[in-house]
Amino acid sequence: MKKAIVMAGVLFALTMTAGCGSQNQDHAATVESQTQDTAGGSGTAAQSENTDQKQTDGDRTDTAEADVIEEALQDNENTEKSSKVLVAYYSATGNTKAAAETIADAAGGELFELQPAEAYTTEDLDYNDPESRVCKEHEDPDLQDVKLEEVTPESFPNADVVFLGYPIWWGEAAWPVNEFVKENDFTGKTVIPFCTSASSSLGDSGENLAEMAGTGEWQEGKRFSSGVSEEEIQNWIGSLDLSAK
Repeated sequence: MKKAIVMAGVLFALTMTAGCGSQNQDHAATVESQTQDTAGGSGTAAQSENTDQKQTDGDRTDTAEADVIEEALQDNENTEKSSKVLVAYYSATGNTKAAAETIADAAGGELFELQPAEAYTTEDLDYNDPESRVCKEHEDPDLQDVKLEEVTPESFPNADVVFLGYPIWWGEAAWPVNEFVKENDFTGKTVIPFCTSASSSLGDSGENLAEMAGTGEWQEGKRFSSGVSEEEIQNWIGSLDLSAK
């Protein structure tokens, strides 16, 4: 009888020990699970924060790039607005070229040289030789349709003001400018002729070119001596008030 009671006590003790061990394991598992959940949650939050930061940095980069593009477009627009003066010229001996370059500098314009497809040589320009090219062209107006290497510069459509320079030949504009005048549409443009000569005046050369063109608002124009100073040209440009054109 005593032996049975002792055995029952031992079994009860073993059962209680096993139960406590199970509870301890369950508690440990619960704590571990909570710890992992907490750690996992912290990682997710950190990842989310990093993602948000990257998106913010990306937005800032996109905004900066957009600002750069807009600034470049604005600069280009300003450049186009300021490039509205064209200085087209034909120069036989270099005098008209020098005047044209000074005009372009003073007016903020773009230079365009009218170059005959068949260039004039020194012998061609000998006015004292009746057999020279210019003398033959003077005698026969049909020969005065001199072809140019390029008739229209790319900037021509955007030009509001066109300075047209040439030497005076026999009281008229040197005819290499004729094709430029005939082949371009000057509608909406102010055209200002200028010439260089040793003694001849501008005469009716500007009016005759205006009639030849048939379009554009042609101004009176200006004659310069062969050795005109930069100061004289700059003073003339200043008197024109090109900002109002």
